Amino acid sequence: MNLRYPLRFNVGFLINQPVGTYREIPFEFEQLDLWDDLPASEFSGTARVSKTGQGILVEGDFQTVSTVECVRCLTEFKQPIHAQFQELFAFRSDQATDSGLVLPENGNIDLAPLVREYLLLEVPIKPICRPDCRGLCLECGANLNETTCPHQAQVVED
Repeated sequence: MNLRYPLRFNVGFLINQPVGTYREIPFEFEQLDLWDDLPASEFSGTARVSKTGQGILVEGDFQTVSTVECVRCLTEFKQPIHAQFQELFAFRSDQATDSGLVLPENGNIDLAPLVREYLLLEVPIKPICRPDCRGLCLECGANLNETTCPHQAQVVED
């Protein structure tokens, strides 16, 4: 495994195999710092690569934990994220699907851009640290989960 590109692997061995040949590739990383906008810890998953008549089909199933900020109280918390995808890397550009993925001549596939894209789609738009989060006081900014304040409690619905 290439530590600089931990989600890159060679599927060239599948090119001369019969249609339907596949291999499962497991991934597990304590910390995966590939993306500035998606810090990933406890990253694990599998990629199943299969030969089809049109190219190499990659079926990914990944989970990670990312640090996000609660929209109510602005506290950072760990958010579990799970994503699955299925993408075809076509043998030729004229066989490419809507995603436009074509198998490189060297047979190396880097899943990092795909994994990032699918994981970002699973991050909640308005992450909340817990269902009963009370947010911040509108007057003084105190975190109402940690303290009470003398101001009128106002509940704001998202």
